[in-house]
Amino acid sequence: MQKSNTALQIASYLLETEAVKLRPDVPFTWSSGWLSPIYCDNRVTLSFPAIRSFIKNALSEEIRNRFPEVEVIGGVATAGISQGALVADALDLPYIYVRPEPKNHGMGNQIEGRLQIGQKVVLIEDLISTGGSSLKAAQAVNNAGAEVIGMAAIFTYGFDKAAHNFQEANIPIICLSNYQNLLGIALEKGYIKADMLDTLSAWRKAPDKWKK
Repeated sequence: MQKSNTALQIASYLLETEAVKLRPDVPFTWSSGWLSPIYCDNRVTLSFPAIRSFIKNALSEEIRNRFPEVEVIGGVATAGISQGALVADALDLPYIYVRPEPKNHGMGNQIEGRLQIGQKVVLIEDLISTGGSSLKAAQAVNNAGAEVIGMAAIFTYGFDKAAHNFQEANIPIICLSNYQNLLGIALEKGYIKADMLDTLSAWRKAPDKWKK
């Protein structure tokens, strides 16, 4: 993603709302066991109406431009559910959401909502790391007889592995902002100091090997 005004504004909002926290000196531990200088939970932005609307409108505009043939919007559980519903409403399109696994009770659904065979779907995520959970959701939609024509997310760490995974799955992806945008805004606004940039940049290149 280039440094568009939207990308920089989104990065600024994520820092302002503390949806993203940068802490290279006292890193976070992910469920994978990786140490990380960044923590991201874009659901926080839902509590800020003006920012929520900005993100909804930005996602909607990108989808209109890139995937004009879209017939259904899908949210990837759990963080993509709310964002997806907002976008579906803005685009006046049917909405579904996709669980990580089928329910083990009731109807045993993995996909909630009405999805018809052959429908063209764009999935919504809040965050892209390696892309594994997103692509698993896409596979569930495709297995149900619909077609995932693209994915849209608020933010990406920009890992090479994610780019490779989406390319291999032949699913185009739009991300409103990314890690590099975030670092630039964080430095400009004083969230980090210049001497932190090297270690923050090193993490993105090899997150599984990074140490503070």
